[in-house]
Amino acid sequence: MGTPVIRIRRTSPCNVSDFIHIPVLLREALEAMRVRPGGQWVDGTCGGGGHCEAILEATVPGGFLWACDQDGDAVEATRTRLGRFSGRFEVRRMNFEGLSGWLKAGSVDGVLLDLGTSSHQLDTPARGFSFQTEGPLDMRMDTRGGITAADIINGWAPDELADAFYRLGDEPDSRRIARAIVEERRARPFGTTVQLADCVERVCPRRGRRTHPATRVFQVLRMLVNRERAVLEAGLRAAWGVLAGGGRLAVITFHSGEDRMVKDFLREEARDYDVPPGQPDVPELRVERRPRARLITRRPILPGTAELEVNPRARSAQLRVAEKRED
Repeated sequence: MGTPVIRIRRTSPCNVSDFIHIPVLLREALEAMRVRPGGQWVDGTCGGGGHCEAILEATVPGGFLWACDQDGDAVEATRTRLGRFSGRFEVRRMNFEGLSGWLKAGSVDGVLLDLGTSSHQLDTPARGFSFQTEGPLDMRMDTRGGITAADIINGWAPDELADAFYRLGDEPDSRRIARAIVEERRARPFGTTVQLADCVERVCPRRGRRTHPATRVFQVLRMLVNRERAVLEAGLRAAWGVLAGGGRLAVITFHSGEDRMVKDFLREEARDYDVPPGQPDVPELRVERRPRARLITRRPILPGTAELEVNPRARSAQLRVAEKRED
């Protein structure tokens, strides 16, 4: 039996809430996960509910969706958008790294993780994710607590800032930028997105570059504020744990560091050996075992031209999928 054809009825996000959410690689993700009528499904990063809505439409009549997001605005938008599916979904405000504490191990048919920042977050100045408009240096996905981008920029030592910009963002001018930040904050602590972006641009003038010089710095700050690497590492294992045999994990990433982590995790699950903790991966130390996964995508699936015309922000999206083998 072949992969079922996914028919998606698109609805305007503006009809259900002010949370703007254009789901990326929607059809590709659902088809790769083999979303079909019935079953138990998970969206661990529900955003405004675009992927959730499509999953519930494709699983009529008996499919059930478990969805979560750490962003309170996203959770409320998703609940509103999915109202017509009453009784077929549950939405919680939580990070997907907690899936194993919420759902039974080996109980679901598919898990989707979309690791991108939503258009709502980028376009809401008060959230502080973008330097296109002035807002506070916040960048928290979960606004209930935790450090902000301002805490990092105003509190970290120059070497700490430079190392983070280089290690997490591949920023070649990391040390010059860090020195400029420390110099400016002595006279005036950083409080807004535009102030930081202007500081970076003075050090690294744009000079015709397509992207703003502060792009990598903002990306790194968002990753640090939201513990994105640690969350992804724990979240991949949690998502894998709740999958049933034959179920599929689909992950959409938006930068090379995330994609590398996902690729390495899936390849590790798909190989036929283990390596003792702390030891190098060399043939003489390998312990044979049965592969735990089958790679569905050897190379990532990318957005097509038609999608990019509608949603240019999808240009860096990559989708990887793996199937959990039966015990």
